[in-house]
Amino acid sequence: MKKTILVVELILIALFSASCQKHRRIEPVKAQPQYDRPLPPGQLALRKITNPADIPDFTFACYDLSNLKTAVANSLNYMKKPSSNQYYPYGDITHAKAVDSLKAFEDLLNSKMSAAQMNETIRQKFDVYISVGCDDRGTVLFTGYYTPIFDGSLTKTDRFKYPLYKQPSDLVKGSKGEILGRKTASGVEPYPTRQQLESSSSLAGTELIWLGDPFEVYIAHVQGSAKIRLPDGTLTGVGYTASNGQEYKSVSKAMLDQGKLNGQQMSLSGMIAYFKQHPGEVSGYTQMNPRFVFFQIEKGEPRGSINEEVTPYRSIATDKTIFPPACVAFLSTKLPFEKDGSISQRPYTGFALDQDTGGAIRAAGRCDIYIGQGDKAGTLAGRTYEEGRLYYLFLK
Repeated sequence: MKKTILVVELILIALFSASCQKHRRIEPVKAQPQYDRPLPPGQLALRKITNPADIPDFTFACYDLSNLKTAVANSLNYMKKPSSNQYYPYGDITHAKAVDSLKAFEDLLNSKMSAAQMNETIRQKFDVYISVGCDDRGTVLFTGYYTPIFDGSLTKTDRFKYPLYKQPSDLVKGSKGEILGRKTASGVEPYPTRQQLESSSSLAGTELIWLGDPFEVYIAHVQGSAKIRLPDGTLTGVGYTASNGQEYKSVSKAMLDQGKLNGQQMSLSGMIAYFKQHPGEVSGYTQMNPRFVFFQIEKGEPRGSINEEVTPYRSIATDKTIFPPACVAFLSTKLPFEKDGSISQRPYTGFALDQDTGGAIRAAGRCDIYIGQGDKAGTLAGRTYEEGRLYYLFLK
C-alpha cells in the first residue's frame, strides 16, 4: 500500500543436466533477469507503440469489467487534487490529457459496447504505451500484495505485546513526501535502521496498536497495511504513513540462500509456518531488512500512495518516480487462481489503475498487483511471481 511492498520474493533457479555415453554435462544456468535495473539517464519508463501489430488484443479483458468504475472514479478523484500536478507533464502526457483519458475510459465503461466493439474503440481512440521493462524489450515482473487480517489490541497485554508504531516527530519528509531522514541538533541525518530501532527505546511512546506475533508485525510492514481484529470483534484498519527511508532487502531470499526453506516451500505461508516453529529466529531475519514502516489508523478500505482506496485486481503499485500515477493500465501476464481447493496459474489480461507504490517496487521492470484482504488473498499474492507486459492508455 503506500508503501506496499511484495509479499515474498521468489528466486527460481534450475539446473538442467544431460547425459551421454562417456560423460555427464551440466548446462549453464541462465542468468536471473535484473528486474530492478535502473533506467538510463533521461529515458522514460513508457514508450509509445507505433506499430499497430504490437498493440495487444483487449477483447478478452473487456468481458470482465467488474470494479473498474470504482477504480477509475478513485483515480479521477485523485487527479482533482493540486498535488497530482507535480507528476506531469510526463513526456508528452500533460495532466489534462491524463484526466481526459480517464474520463474517456470511464465513458467506454458506461457505453454498453460488446467486448469486440470496446477493443476496436480503444485501438481507434487511444495511444498505447508499453513499459520498457527491465530489458528495454518490455519484460516486467508481476508480484502480488494484499491486506492481512490479524488479532490485536489498542493497549498492551500479555498476549498482544508487539507494537506497530506511529510516525515519530523527528522524521523529516520532503515536499513530495520523500523521506529525508531524522532531525537532529546538527541537521538531518539518515534515519536508523530496523535493527537500530528495535534494539533501542527511541520509539517508546509512539505505539499505535499491538499484535500477538512479531512476524505478523513484519508482514504488516511489508504489505504496508493491515486490518486488526480487536478483542471486541471490531476491525480497525492501519495503513502506511511513512518509513525510515532505508532500502528494502528481502528476508525470503536470505532464508532461501541459507537453506531454511526450499523453493517449493518459499511462500508467505511457508515463512509463517517456519517462524511459528522457530519464533526465536524472527528478529534475526527480519532485521536483515533495514526498512521500517510507520502507521496510522485508517477508516474504510486500504489506501494506495495516491491516498485513494485500492481495488482488488484493479489497483497496481509501480515506481512513482518513473510512472505517471492514477492512469489506466493494461496487464498481460499469468496469475494464480483458486478453484475447488487447488491453485493453478492461468493467463491473465485485465485493466487496472496505477494507484500505489511499494518499497521493493523499483524501476520499469516491476509491478505489484493488489489481490485483496485476508488469508486467501495472501495465499494468492504470495504465489504471484510471473513475467509479463505492462501497457498504459492515453487519448490520441
